[in-house]
Amino acid sequence: MNRSLNTNRGSIEVICGSMFSGKTEELLRRVRRAHYGGLRTILFKPKMDDRYSSTEVVSHDSNRNISTPIEHPNEIENLSSGYDLIAIDEAQFFDESLIAVCERLADQGLKVIVSGLEKDYRRQGFGPMPGLMVKAEFVSKLHAICVDCGELANYSFRKHHSNEQVQLGSKEEYQALCRSCYNQKINK
Repeated sequence: MNRSLNTNRGSIEVICGSMFSGKTEELLRRVRRAHYGGLRTILFKPKMDDRYSSTEVVSHDSNRNISTPIEHPNEIENLSSGYDLIAIDEAQFFDESLIAVCERLADQGLKVIVSGLEKDYRRQGFGPMPGLMVKAEFVSKLHAICVDCGELANYSFRKHHSNEQVQLGSKEEYQALCRSCYNQKINK
């Protein structure tokens, strides 16, 4: 049997988890590895996320990589020509159109890696992340360590009351908690 090899195998990978689980760190690691492997890479982030830098993706551990800040997912397609790997950080801050953008890029043979919170501080699906997880060939779910008991943490607990789904923050505003510790704090 004679099969032609398709060298343009696109795919979608999702890296998800709670805050402080290492999502951005893992995304940066994969981008570095692809770059070392000779792939042309580009890294995107939401323009609104300027916590550590307006032009770089920066992990909580201060690892960083130059990025292209954008406001809308359609900008990704316009800026992706000539690249092999498209990386997107903090994907939960984009709207649902990111799903279709990622699918079109993968269908064109590009590798797309997306990282973000799959659920918000209320444990509800966050932005396009649940939909991206359904479409992805690969999903890596990372866990933090519960700051209260030391078990694996899967939830981002917001320390200060606010009804806004999107509230940028770090350790001053959020804690990584396991289910049991999250439920104890919510029920107080």
